[in-house]
Amino acid sequence: MTGRRGGHGDVLLVDGYNIIGAWPELQRLKELGLEEARDRLLDLLADYQGFTGMEVIVIFDAHQVPGLGKTFRQHKLTVLYTKEKETADECIERQVIAMARRSRAIYVATSDLVEQHVAFGKGALRISARELLIGIQQNRRAIERQVEAEQRAQARRNPLDSKLGDSVRERLERMRRGED
Repeated sequence: MTGRRGGHGDVLLVDGYNIIGAWPELQRLKELGLEEARDRLLDLLADYQGFTGMEVIVIFDAHQVPGLGKTFRQHKLTVLYTKEKETADECIERQVIAMARRSRAIYVATSDLVEQHVAFGKGALRISARELLIGIQQNRRAIERQVEAEQRAQARRNPLDSKLGDSVRERLERMRRGED
């Protein structure tokens, strides 16, 4: 899923532990500790949310972590921990049903085929863990290209600045401030 598919007002529901189990980088981090893998996933999704403009909601099964039924914000993401005896799949289904009434595109990211079919049946669009990872990677490359283009444009706007050494630049700055 690229940033072009989703947009402002669209929602991405992510089955957190399913994605952690599906992405090689997060699988390796999980071996060090589940918290590290969760934090890295949230960092990646926060960047994705910022680039695409989608609202991202990450759902974790609460049996794997304390804080049953809690909802909180992290990096402007909404993070939900399921209620006692509720699976992430059930929570996602409940979210899809509630959001489908608001007529906006809802995407569900999971590699659980049963959950994909259930979410699709409730009106959501499904995205595999692999598709989401590709989308995140494409967005990261687009951001890097945008930053490079801005740096090149900056150098063209001030061609002399790119040719000055640090000592000359510092001396000119001191002169500008009246210190030299």
